[in-house]
Amino acid sequence: MRQALFAAALLLGGCALPREGMPEQAALSSTQFDFVTGVSKPEDLAHIPGTRWIIASGFSTGAGLKIVDSVARRAAFWFTGRGDQIAHDRLYSDCDTPPDPALFTARGISLRVTAPGHAQLLVVNHGGREAIERFAVDFTDAAAQPRLRWQGCMPMPEGHVANSVASYSDGTVIVTVLTRPGTTITDFELGRVTGAVFERAPDERAFRLLPGTELPGNNGLETARDDSGFYVIAFGLRQVVAYARRDTRQPLWRVEATDFMPDNIHWDGDRLLLAGMARDEPGCGGERKIIDGVADAMLCHRAWRVAQLDPATRRMSVLASGPADTVFNGLSAAVIVDGRLWLGSYQADRIAILK
Repeated sequence: MRQALFAAALLLGGCALPREGMPEQAALSSTQFDFVTGVSKPEDLAHIPGTRWIIASGFSTGAGLKIVDSVARRAAFWFTGRGDQIAHDRLYSDCDTPPDPALFTARGISLRVTAPGHAQLLVVNHGGREAIERFAVDFTDAAAQPRLRWQGCMPMPEGHVANSVASYSDGTVIVTVLTRPGTTITDFELGRVTGAVFERAPDERAFRLLPGTELPGNNGLETARDDSGFYVIAFGLRQVVAYARRDTRQPLWRVEATDFMPDNIHWDGDRLLLAGMARDEPGCGGERKIIDGVADAMLCHRAWRVAQLDPATRRMSVLASGPADTVFNGLSAAVIVDGRLWLGSYQADRIAILK
């Protein structure tokens, strides 16, 4: 099985650590997964490097951010709006107040280490405002839950809804928009251009469109390790499209995922991980259908894939895969922690861990 090959190929590790501050949760599993519950639509995941902690977004109203103990396998609300979680930075003065925890709807997330024990967390927020929320993360105390402090937000252009976010080391932020005003999911399933990538430098006051980045369904996003460009998922084409930072008018290259629909894309070492549902699922009638002029919502449970891409060679290969699962669907993100594959979903009420 691919799962067994995957597990054997990774260095397993980890040790028992304290569980203070984490709520009790039921131990659930399926044939191929163990689960962490207490989350709602964990659309994107990020591992805080060198720690046992995973950050999960929540793509439903009030789901906000969760902090997940990968050893205890428990999740807890992270941003609660407490006074000690707010440190408004005047450099990010677009909004005066932090996101309302009761409305906070977190989608794509991006974590960038800025110094030993410190990181910047960017979060796509749909709750109460369409904006990129900026947080500072302090994980200097390896034995304690990382600290989170909200610093400010960057509103999206009027009428535009962000999907994924990433950043360069100089503080420049880029975001994807899946469907710009006047376009639909059905449009990008038909191969029509619907989205784009937008950029905002530290000295700019608003996001601006990067010419040439308009694609059918701009989805997952990641910047190059050397800041030379970025990689974006064209969901409607099932492609990873690479661009140079200095000139985005034409892509550098494209790589197609032939048998699945990649969603988010993130670094793991020197490779990029992509996760998504199978393109052709017999139990769902095959490929995604357009019925009465509307794209199927893909609520029928599909097989899943996690792939790895080497940007240097442009070679993509399947890292792990499995059949449709009765209680986990909508695979959208993957991270590897201590040799274990953790999976996020834009549909499920749990995070999956490959057995």
